[in-house]
Amino acid sequence: MKVGLFGLLGAGNSGNDGSLEAVLAYLRADHPDAELSCLCSGPEVVAARYGVPAVQLYWYYARDRRPSLPARVVLKTVGKFRDSVGVLRWVRRQDVVIVPGTGVLESTLPIRAWGFPFSMFQLCLFGRITGTKVALVNIGANVIRQPVLRFLYRAAARLAHYRSFRDAMSRDAMREMGVDTSADGVHPDLVFALPVPPGSVDGGTVGVGVMDFHGSTDDRGRAEEIHRSYVDSVRRFVRWLVDEGRRVRLFTGDEADQTVVREIMDDVRAHRPGLDPSTVVNEPTVTLGELMRQMAAVDVVVATRYHNVVCALKLAKPTVSISYSAKSDRIMAKMGLEEFCQDARTIDVDGLIEQFTAVERRAGQIRPMLAERSAERAAGLEHQYTVLSAALFPPDLRRAS
Repeated sequence: MKVGLFGLLGAGNSGNDGSLEAVLAYLRADHPDAELSCLCSGPEVVAARYGVPAVQLYWYYARDRRPSLPARVVLKTVGKFRDSVGVLRWVRRQDVVIVPGTGVLESTLPIRAWGFPFSMFQLCLFGRITGTKVALVNIGANVIRQPVLRFLYRAAARLAHYRSFRDAMSRDAMREMGVDTSADGVHPDLVFALPVPPGSVDGGTVGVGVMDFHGSTDDRGRAEEIHRSYVDSVRRFVRWLVDEGRRVRLFTGDEADQTVVREIMDDVRAHRPGLDPSTVVNEPTVTLGELMRQMAAVDVVVATRYHNVVCALKLAKPTVSISYSAKSDRIMAKMGLEEFCQDARTIDVDGLIEQFTAVERRAGQIRPMLAERSAERAAGLEHQYTVLSAALFPPDLRRAS
């Protein structure tokens, strides 16, 4: 069996790559003879880090782009044609293509319809044309209002051979958009299948996960205003932590987040010039494994990116979510922490301090609850893998149960 993996993988987003890592572990354990390949936005990283042959999804972005507007228009037009041909040729060589988790049917972050959404549509369409089974595995979705984006995502979902969702909210969103989801399962986020790294807690340290946040696709007109409000609020919160005698470790989930890290570090140095440099630190991570190893050492986590929040919950860390979409609120509620959420667009810093103080005070009750629920979600993914193998692989190529 030739099994392809598809998505915005290897491009600097640790949550996307963590989902890939979980699916690769499943394939190598349950289908060790499968011939793997990847069509993605960061093929060099995927090949080097995960040992999977990979090719570039986007021809234009893999080349030096000329500064003149006419040249860019021509190159992008040529690139779209080359990309379409490349997706078709790659898909027809596969028996199965898996899209591993992530919010591939979401508009919770700024996205252009003719970028990745169009590629998703092509993937599923070409799968139908060539007879290749396309599986959207434990994906996230939301109700789309923009007509073109809505059409592309709805069509992609309908054309896929198999779908499962990482929460009921995502499945309900697809149903609301006219997709028959009656046969679609809901399973935990794939990241819950990743191994928990060993580590000891460095008492008094708070993990703060930051994000280069500009709102959603619907917020484009207010993007800069939202960004400034978010960064200013997080800077105020970090200064409060420092003034309370806490050490702070800054976490990210994407290479773009380092711009926010630098703003926070500069702000601390400017407002607290005599502060020991070790009080606020950031050691960039590129995988969720590296992130979780650092996160294992903190007492409490306050985070924005969805997979920062998921990793904190998986590690049974008392957590406050600065949520940029309903998916973060939903996972917090599922884990029993629904009262510890803030809206990333309108952070109430005083309220955030109150939530942090409360979650820290109740840490003794929260940790065992999170550990139990995290273990349940990891076990639930074993069932997902059994269902997935039955949907995609012939009986003689499945692991004996």
